[in-house]
Amino acid sequence: MRCAVFGTGYLGATHAAGMAELGHEVIGVDIDPGKVAKLAAGEIPFYEPGLRDVLSRNIAAQRLQFTSDYGAAAGFADVHFIGVGTPQKRGEHGADVSQVYAVIDDLVPRLRRDAVIVGKSTVPVGTAAAISARARELAPQGIDVEVAWNPEFLREGFAVQDTLAPDRIVLGVQPDSTRAEAVLRELYAPILASGVPFLVTDLQTAELVKVAANAFLATKISFINAISEVCEAADADVTVLADALGHDPRIGRRFLNAGLGFGGGCLPKDIRAFMARAGELGANHALTFLREVDSINMRRRTRMVELAATACGGSLLGATIAVLGAAFKPESDDVRDSPALNVAGMLQLNGATVNVYDPKAMDSSRRVFPTLNYATSIDDACDRADAVLVLTEWREFVELDPTALRGTVRAKVVVDGRNCLDRERWSAAGWRVYALGRSPSAPKLG
Repeated sequence: MRCAVFGTGYLGATHAAGMAELGHEVIGVDIDPGKVAKLAAGEIPFYEPGLRDVLSRNIAAQRLQFTSDYGAAAGFADVHFIGVGTPQKRGEHGADVSQVYAVIDDLVPRLRRDAVIVGKSTVPVGTAAAISARARELAPQGIDVEVAWNPEFLREGFAVQDTLAPDRIVLGVQPDSTRAEAVLRELYAPILASGVPFLVTDLQTAELVKVAANAFLATKISFINAISEVCEAADADVTVLADALGHDPRIGRRFLNAGLGFGGGCLPKDIRAFMARAGELGANHALTFLREVDSINMRRRTRMVELAATACGGSLLGATIAVLGAAFKPESDDVRDSPALNVAGMLQLNGATVNVYDPKAMDSSRRVFPTLNYATSIDDACDRADAVLVLTEWREFVELDPTALRGTVRAKVVVDGRNCLDRERWSAAGWRVYALGRSPSAPKLG
């Protein structure tokens, strides 16, 4: 099949490469000529494991191309995906869907044959129906345009896997749809052949699936972080508690890792936009609990700074702090709403000298927070440090040798912001270990 993907950011570039990997002819479209040129050369402006190989392989096979020409895309494809950004509005909680409307406005008048337009961007419920009406108004005479919604469920660090082998495919269609389901079944045939569930619903339900999933995950994370606060007050261990909860099949262990909380470009802005949209619909009280979910999450950052101060003897003034991790999660260079980078900035504001190291997110961190010191390696970051903070659970941080690091730091103090370290191993190597939701672990000497 021939398809176009509008927007070549994280979502769009990944989806375009994935559809080409399935054997389709794909054209990626973006209004930024510089981004188009880089992608056409096989370069991606962000880090995602495996994506560069998929991109380059399909460009070489001439199944994947990129352009800024909407007319070329309109003439090329029969199915058009919308993968543009829907950021949080400035000064508001709601989502800015102007880029979604811009695709409709620029694409539909250029169509010369019937088409299916499939939204993948995360949008407030009701957006799909609104742009469906808009598309009907803009379509040239005799051209039938169907709008469908096919939400994405990509996890950064696993986006290629989630595109080619998803947990499920959800498709929302118009009430009078005649073609969208058949088109998407054909497009995703190699995936569906492996038994992946394919759920067809109305437009509104499809839009809600993504934000509801993110709201649930955010709630689960904030729940265990709230329990972590109680554990600290009661001198209990939140990690053992989470293990015990996780054995209950109704609850499960995933996303019950107490720590610094969630960030990135999806969960924070999506739960805020979900609350805002519920209010607009008159369901003002339905999602008020998400305010506390958001509040708990943001409070973790302040608590992390307080814990770092405690680890440094009560004050950060004049302390040298090594911050290991800047990306909001491992296997990503994304620092949007990153708890790690936010904490690094607060440490500096409290008088500490902060040295940050991340395996992939150094360039993006510098652009967002240029006043911090950026190290070239773990040893460089930890040089004469009064405390080492692990704020992103990259494997190389989790597997650090505490014995080898002893000679680099000024004080053998580590603060585990993700409860990802083997505290017994660190204590045995002479380190004092602090962690959110757990009592400090004293060094074991001799």
